[in-house]
Amino acid sequence: MIQFYKKREFGTFISDSFNFFKLYGKNYFKNYILINGLLLILAAVVVIFGFREIFGQLLGPNMSGETYYFEKYFSDNAGMLVVVAVLMFILLMLIAVINYLYPVFYLKRIAQGAEKIKTDEILDDFKKNAGRIGKLCLGMVFIVAPLVLFVVGFSYVLVLIIIGFFLILLLYPTIFNCTTFLMYDYFNSSRGFLESLSYSIRSQFSYVNGSEKSPYWKYWASSFVMFIIMYIATSVFTLVPMLFFYGSILTSTPDGSFEENPFTGTMGIAMFIFYGISMILSFFLSNLMYINAGLMYYDSRTDLHQKVELAEIDTIGINE
Repeated sequence: MIQFYKKREFGTFISDSFNFFKLYGKNYFKNYILINGLLLILAAVVVIFGFREIFGQLLGPNMSGETYYFEKYFSDNAGMLVVVAVLMFILLMLIAVINYLYPVFYLKRIAQGAEKIKTDEILDDFKKNAGRIGKLCLGMVFIVAPLVLFVVGFSYVLVLIIIGFFLILLLYPTIFNCTTFLMYDYFNSSRGFLESLSYSIRSQFSYVNGSEKSPYWKYWASSFVMFIIMYIATSVFTLVPMLFFYGSILTSTPDGSFEENPFTGTMGIAMFIFYGISMILSFFLSNLMYINAGLMYYDSRTDLHQKVELAEIDTIGINE
């Protein structure tokens, strides 16, 4: 059993994240698939067939010199495309909410002493917290997103003087940590949205008691390593088929020109299937990052460490 409310170092975050899945992985992903599996499959199907259709229409007319045809396709199918876009947006929003909050609710129950979590219990957590989830979504869209866009945009401007590149390397893991800390704190404390947002930012740089050294670098490094692991794993399903796809195009004719729309061929279909698989895989692998962030959040709650330790001592005394 993993102890959640305790201090950890950089290496311990990584090892305990993998250890978590060794202990709870079967139950964790069973519930995850039952709750989110159908939505992920629907999203993958839309990506495979929807994007293939759009890219096929975009490339096909350009190959035959009929650039106007693509515009005509959109005007003739505007209603259908709007409906599909709206449905896709709703679908991705549902997936995002479940993907972000499922680890939060699961870890909360495990940290409270549960050993096996039932799907109904997690669904019940979503239902009970429907109001707070709605507020969280509004806060993320209208408060967090504009702040993130401003900071990231400013960093990209600074890329022109080189320093922006290093800022971006620092910012992406930090932004991820702040947003995940926000969600963990919002559903693990009685704080409101703005209070949890404030805590999520402050906790990156100092502990609650303020007497220990800043945890920023171990949090940043832990998330950065998880990003690299996830990137390498998903790249296998995107880079390899892409190389085969472009290789088939370049070798199809002596001058590498298009004789037929490559997106309608077998290789084109295979490429989008791999992209669909890569998308599903990235959602599954993202759980490793969210669990890692959860361990960092519990590390930051030094105000609860001593209380949990005292409760465990009392429990030992009772058992004896």
